[in-house]
Amino acid sequence: MKSPRRGLVLACLLLFLLPAIAQDLASFEKRVTVKKLANGLTVVICRRPEAPVFSFYTLVDAGSSQDPEGQTGMAHMFEHMAFKGTDKIGSTDWPAEKAALEKVEQAYAAYRAESLKEVGKDPKKMEELQKAWKDAIAEADKYVVPEEFSNAIESQGGVGMNASTNMDQTVYFYSMPANRTELWAYMESERMRNPIMREFYKERDVVMEERRMRTDSNPIGRLVEQFQTAAYIAHPYHRPTIGWMSDLNNLSATQALEFYHQYYVPANMTIAIVGDVDAGKLLPMIEKYFAQIPAQPEPLPIPTKEPPQNAERQVVLEETAQPFYIEGYHRPDYRDPDDVVYDAITDLMSNGRTSRLYRALVRDKKVAADAEGFSGYPGIKYPSLFAFYAIPTPGHTTAELREAIHAEIERLRSEDISDEELKMIKTRARADLIRSLGENEGLADALATYQARFGDWRELFHQIDKIDKVTKADIRRVANKIFIPENRTIAILQTRKRAAASKGGQP
Repeated sequence: MKSPRRGLVLACLLLFLLPAIAQDLASFEKRVTVKKLANGLTVVICRRPEAPVFSFYTLVDAGSSQDPEGQTGMAHMFEHMAFKGTDKIGSTDWPAEKAALEKVEQAYAAYRAESLKEVGKDPKKMEELQKAWKDAIAEADKYVVPEEFSNAIESQGGVGMNASTNMDQTVYFYSMPANRTELWAYMESERMRNPIMREFYKERDVVMEERRMRTDSNPIGRLVEQFQTAAYIAHPYHRPTIGWMSDLNNLSATQALEFYHQYYVPANMTIAIVGDVDAGKLLPMIEKYFAQIPAQPEPLPIPTKEPPQNAERQVVLEETAQPFYIEGYHRPDYRDPDDVVYDAITDLMSNGRTSRLYRALVRDKKVAADAEGFSGYPGIKYPSLFAFYAIPTPGHTTAELREAIHAEIERLRSEDISDEELKMIKTRARADLIRSLGENEGLADALATYQARFGDWRELFHQIDKIDKVTKADIRRVANKIFIPENRTIAILQTRKRAAASKGGQP
């Protein structure tokens, strides 16, 4: 039986949130300016003068999906290099360093050519070439001023400097005092216009160690990687963002620059700035610095499409680790008319302790310590996966998790959700939007993302209108369309049984 008090609280929330969304959109339209520079760079500026600070978000529409063949991990690798400075920042003597870096590449090319030989490889020659390459690196390192780019930003009040790479994009962000906008415009435009591949091979070692820690030495990391590669057989989504170790071990600074020239072009970039900034004053500043980046053609889209899956796939790993279960179903990309329906299903199945998966698997059946569903893995730009995962409690198995998850999926396919569940999905969507607008950083992220993905930042608010139109029938229809066995990929991490002790008592 529904609680009258809960219904009253829900009604009050709806009355409050509906006008709040409309007011926010109208308010933002007065404060947001969008400008596309002559070179193709798109800039979104939102004035929010409550505090004398601003945040920015540079979105480059190139992620791991754009990694060239044999160069997996390159998008992520270049993200690391974007903090190494420019010809003006990070060097004690740029002309000398430039010549030294050219020698590094020449030496590495010779060493790499010998090391990749499948027939006739000369170990002694390889050792000599490797030494020459290492010596060239040592010479180039003499001119490096470590962390000069980051230190310059932080010394002027910059905080939260970071970046990230996923399958769809690479992003850069930090926050600064409002009176440092010109410093930001200079520094950010410089690293996008003329990054230098200094300390490339040192940073490559860092990335390789990152892979060892997060994937090679992590049972769940290995499982998720195998799950992804099993789910995709043609599209670049089957490749890991971190890259394959053999590819990482052969990446070169020359290749990184080639990647930069192809994808870090103004027409492929969107920058959002949010805070105590005036578009009338900031735009001329942005024109002054960012317009110096030469215009180039926008990269061509990826032509490869993932073929329909027509049979269930399964991966099983045996490890001396906690069991883990994950399964995924192919779904369309973010432009699909049903995209908000997938969001609604995610909320219904996974949002908090009242979600269906938590109540069924964790609270009631007590077969799982955690259970969730999520949409848009490993990206959203191309057709992706709706996935479910669960971790069993002691004494329970992944087979039980699978059965319990499938029971909840079948319930979704065969029964309409309740009116109250649908209302709560829509209420939480509005509340989540309002919360996301509260901080400059989050708003800059959202504005850049929606401007880049939809060509209009207003789509951020229109998503609420779309989810308002979702019906119970929509949820059943979509569930029946994608949650079918032949569209499913399963990955299971099973605990390996310990070997029995020998007769002599030794392991």
